[in-house]
Amino acid sequence: MDSQTPRNLGPERSMTAPRYMEIPTFMRSSLITDLDAFDIAMVGIPYDGAVTNRPGARHGPREIRNASTMMRSIHPVTRINPYRLCRVGDAGDVPFTRAYEVEETLNDITRFFTQLYEADVVPLAAGGDHSVTLAILRAMIVDGPIGMVHIDAHTDTWDEFMGCKFMHGTPFRRAVEKNLIDPGRTVQIGIRGAQNKTEGWDYSLDSGMRVIFMDEFTKIGVAAVIDEIHRVIGDGRAYISFDIDVLDPAFAPGTGTPEVGGLTTIEALTLLRGLNPLNLIGADVVEVSPPYDPSGNTALVGATIMYELLCLLAEAVSRG
Repeated sequence: MDSQTPRNLGPERSMTAPRYMEIPTFMRSSLITDLDAFDIAMVGIPYDGAVTNRPGARHGPREIRNASTMMRSIHPVTRINPYRLCRVGDAGDVPFTRAYEVEETLNDITRFFTQLYEADVVPLAAGGDHSVTLAILRAMIVDGPIGMVHIDAHTDTWDEFMGCKFMHGTPFRRAVEKNLIDPGRTVQIGIRGAQNKTEGWDYSLDSGMRVIFMDEFTKIGVAAVIDEIHRVIGDGRAYISFDIDVLDPAFAPGTGTPEVGGLTTIEALTLLRGLNPLNLIGADVVEVSPPYDPSGNTALVGATIMYELLCLLAEAVSRG
């Protein structure tokens, strides 16, 4: 084969190949060498240097890539094919220069995603711990704060932990302080688990975020939560950040801070499928920690969530 020929002859051609073949890119998509040729870039962020407890999320992107070979192209409910709507590819992993320094690592992530933003390429990221979302938002938000759908067991709005203001429990307090997200257009869904202090809950509520704790989610149901998201987010630009620990550990045990009593996988899929037509400009899946799930199921769930987000982003891009 000519060296200039794309390795998979396009995503649909690759989808029909045996799943164990070729380089395990996200969703078996093309490797990106020219950003101008793509609309959506899937990116790995193999970093977990900002966790408070169990590490391992640095291995998330690789295992999500492996598991994503199980994904196909046409959505079972909407029947859309994201690869027909947009040019989708895998931009590889963010390269780190000083991985033992949290703030420098976040700067590396911001620099990488700035390239995507400047090329008008919509990012879909796989982390990594949740600190990485702040770095992504810093790259994308240059003209005013955006709305955010934050799906997680934790608010991630602490001020600091053991002297660090840039760990995985603080990104959205920093994002509010830096005017990256509008707390009045932010919804946090699935929050639960006992805390030693109420600082994070208090900050989210006092800043104006709509916090849907897990007990409320259970009482009102998925459909009502979807309606509430649309009410809060409105027509403005928005970002989705999905922490895998929002799911009950029965469905996703491979994560750093598991909390019993979370969403089921079908509830999560139904929730995401109800978010069209939000005006989305990016999304991420974080906190998949494969070493805590030798079955590989958490990575498969992460890949499936990533596919759902890809479909939402593709529809948003196709609408212009």
